[in-house]
Amino acid sequence: MSVLNLSAQQGSKPNLMNIELMLNNSELFRAQCKRLVEETDKACKRMQDDDNKRLDQRIRDIQFLKKELEFKLEEITLEIDVLLALQSRVVNALEATKEPLRVTVLCLEERTKRFPSEKLHDDVDRELLKERELIEGVASLLHRVVEQITEQIRLNRSAKYRLEKDLKEKFEAQCIDNSCVLMTTHSVNNLQKSKNTNAVLPSLTVTPEFWENISDINIAKAEHQKANSLSLKALVESVLEQTAADMQKQVQATTAAFQLNIQEVKNAKSQMEDKLPKILSEISSQQRIREDLQVAITENEQCLSLAQARLALRCQRPGKEQCYDPAQSQLLAEVQQLTANIDRLCGEVVQSEEEQRALVHCQLQLQEHIDVKTNTLYIDEVICSQHREPIIIRNF
Repeated sequence: MSVLNLSAQQGSKPNLMNIELMLNNSELFRAQCKRLVEETDKACKRMQDDDNKRLDQRIRDIQFLKKELEFKLEEITLEIDVLLALQSRVVNALEATKEPLRVTVLCLEERTKRFPSEKLHDDVDRELLKERELIEGVASLLHRVVEQITEQIRLNRSAKYRLEKDLKEKFEAQCIDNSCVLMTTHSVNNLQKSKNTNAVLPSLTVTPEFWENISDINIAKAEHQKANSLSLKALVESVLEQTAADMQKQVQATTAAFQLNIQEVKNAKSQMEDKLPKILSEISSQQRIREDLQVAITENEQCLSLAQARLALRCQRPGKEQCYDPAQSQLLAEVQQLTANIDRLCGEVVQSEEEQRALVHCQLQLQEHIDVKTNTLYIDEVICSQHREPIIIRNF
């Protein structure tokens, strides 16, 4: 029973003993309350100190991860820039294959305009076909390389996005924890008064290990993409160097085939051109010798007419005078000899005409072949060479 209840039961008469007891109990209660206030105050200060220490440690952890994230972000950003520059080089190399391919196809088309006798599958055609196949293969390879670089840039940007998002969240968390460190009871009271709302604490399901693992995963992914970028860059550099070397080698081989073929055609044309004046001269000589034969035939025919006229006249001698004398024998032999000579001369005229026809036919063939070689030289030395002259295979 309390002191107040005891006093009420005893009426209004004061009891000094009870009053003294009541005072002692009140003093004891105040002492207990004072100790409780001191203990709770110490506990609050201790807990606030612990909170501040843990918040400071948390801020240091965030700063450490932020540095790693920033370093990795700088690396992946640099790799993206390097790949973009490399992609531009590959695109330029791919664009540079268009003109050589166009010229190669054009040369193949131009060479189909040669005369049928010259449409041989020669070394130049073989080198041009190899050149076209090589350039088309290089263009296809470079196109695939561009696609690979584009995909790697996409993966790098994805890793960069995750790093930036993680950094942004780390920055926000650091700002919040810095604000928590700077908060006091006075600032909290003012904040609550201004907001006039009760904070609802969300359920926190992210463990410290999982929290740290998120950044480690992002860093590991970025590092993996960086390694892939370096491997791809080395591969692309090798491809650019090798394709340029292969194209330069093939272009040189095709040019050498052109030069050799042009020289061979020039030599053949020169030999035919050297023969042509000789054939023309021989045709003229045949014409002159035939004229000489005709003169000889005429002279022999005149002599034959004379001999025959003498024989005919001698046949008019009196009967007893028609003796087979030496003169008669000589005239008969002369007629026989002149007739044989005329026959031989006529045969030589026929032979000369055949020789001349053969020479004229040879002349026409030579002129035709010279025209063919001239056309071939024009196509290879003028048209194709002019088209191929500006071709320069550069290293990109």
